[in-house]
Amino acid sequence: MSPVKMGSKQVKSVSTEELTARSRALEQAVTAGGSQLDPAAVSSAHSVVAKIAARVSKTGGHTVVALAGATGSGKSSLFNALVGSTVAVVGARRPTTSRPVAAVWGEDDATDLLDWLSVAQRHHVDPLSDPRGGPESPWNLDGLVLLDLPDFDSRVEAHRAESERVLELVDVFVWVTDPQKYADARLHDDYLRALSTHHAVTVVVLNQADRLTSDAVGQLRRDLSRLAAEDGIPGVQVISTSAARGTGIDDLRLRLATAVAAQNAAQQRLLADVSASAGTLREGVAISEPTLSDTVDAELVDALSRAAGIPTVVAAVERDYRNQSWGRTGWPLTRWVRALRPDPMKRLRLNVHDAVEEKLAVTAGDVRTVLGRSSLPPPTPAARSAVELATRKVGDLAAEGLPSRWAEAVADAATPPGPDLADALDQAVVRTSLKMRPPMWWRAFGLAQLVLAFIAAVGFLWLAVLVVMGWLALPDLHTPRLGPLPYPLLMFAGGLLLGLALAALARALGRAGARRRGQRVRAMLTEKVADVARERIVSPVRLVLERHRTTRESLDRAEVRLAPASTRR
Repeated sequence: MSPVKMGSKQVKSVSTEELTARSRALEQAVTAGGSQLDPAAVSSAHSVVAKIAARVSKTGGHTVVALAGATGSGKSSLFNALVGSTVAVVGARRPTTSRPVAAVWGEDDATDLLDWLSVAQRHHVDPLSDPRGGPESPWNLDGLVLLDLPDFDSRVEAHRAESERVLELVDVFVWVTDPQKYADARLHDDYLRALSTHHAVTVVVLNQADRLTSDAVGQLRRDLSRLAAEDGIPGVQVISTSAARGTGIDDLRLRLATAVAAQNAAQQRLLADVSASAGTLREGVAISEPTLSDTVDAELVDALSRAAGIPTVVAAVERDYRNQSWGRTGWPLTRWVRALRPDPMKRLRLNVHDAVEEKLAVTAGDVRTVLGRSSLPPPTPAARSAVELATRKVGDLAAEGLPSRWAEAVADAATPPGPDLADALDQAVVRTSLKMRPPMWWRAFGLAQLVLAFIAAVGFLWLAVLVVMGWLALPDLHTPRLGPLPYPLLMFAGGLLLGLALAALARALGRAGARRRGQRVRAMLTEKVADVARERIVSPVRLVLERHRTTRESLDRAEVRLAPASTRR
């Protein structure tokens, strides 16, 4: 039930636990949103959270009601009429109220609460002087702390500031106006409209009704109700009063008694503060956030692969494979020539040789991983441009539909600063083991080449012996033949020709194997590059979107969804 709208069921009762939970949700939203939220709104949210913690801690169950209004509206006279004695100074000279004045009903000590409100001038209402204030009376105000505030339109700036400060802390607003200023823009634009979410703790009073006829009073009340509806407070009941004649004072007192009896006005006010703050912050948050795919964009991986020099590495791996293959399966008499050729992998400071053949406890690759980079050439301008375009595309897709602050955060997350991305790509290449074990056919072809070379050498030596014996005219030895061709010639020529043929076959197999090896290395390095993309680009973007989701959901928990204006009657 609303604390001030008697009999209304438009606003449910609010527990301290619910208020604390919504305050915690608002705090979580501010923490998650960080610099992507409007700084002024964030500062206001922090103030609301701090105010809730401070107000909830105050004991005594008091309800703080503020009489606020423009200069000459008669707040002080109305205050004195409710108190039943002259507490606030009333005079013709304006402004008359420079500091808040408090009147306290009931026996509970309100010192701690008034100290928090920084209200120094205090008056305790004597229960004996209030004949209608008995415990069973509908006009009982025990527990009420009534404040007479300085004019919110005072020509003295300090008075205006003091009025606004106290209005930030009170539980119920009683907006006092008069027939001359009931349509004042400052009242409607700066207060009623700004506090439209606080309709459950808002009372509007048309004071000085004694200056008008009854018909005119009715007309002004209807007009004031219409203006309040335009301010976002539809269905408000305007109470007409006259402090001079005492008319309408009982109606206002009854409304205040209802608020005090409900003992829920403070929670309603604070809940409205949370909702208003969450609504303001919600303007900087989208209704939803894009969902990133679990797979990394192929265009991004391709651009990063080129920037990481993977084509260069793959080409070097293939060249190294061919050299290794031909060096181990080629004609033995020419292998030493290939040994003089530079190793393409050593030029890039990469190692692909068999780990089993490594005898050192710490390899050169281990040292490079810890101390330095590879010798891969830096990415070309075209490769860098491709990376920029690909990362921008990721940022644009992830930021679609987000407010500008969040979109900028996504774009920044998708573009790692400085050389971080280049270093990560280089380390991904360096730390990827490119070592391989020699294929079995290398051993078989190498052994066959040694056998053929041995046969050719034996045949050559045999032929040489025969030539020398013939030159020395020594007796002719019987030489076995295969048809017209002697065995030594067959061994020499066959060993050479078969060795060359086997070398040609090995070259063809080496080229095919190099291509397969290059494809495996490309796939392996591409996966490493994709991991870098996930870690350095996609994950930071996902974190921003996750913060946005947390902020949005927290604000939804904090904000009180009000019914449409047409249903709040």
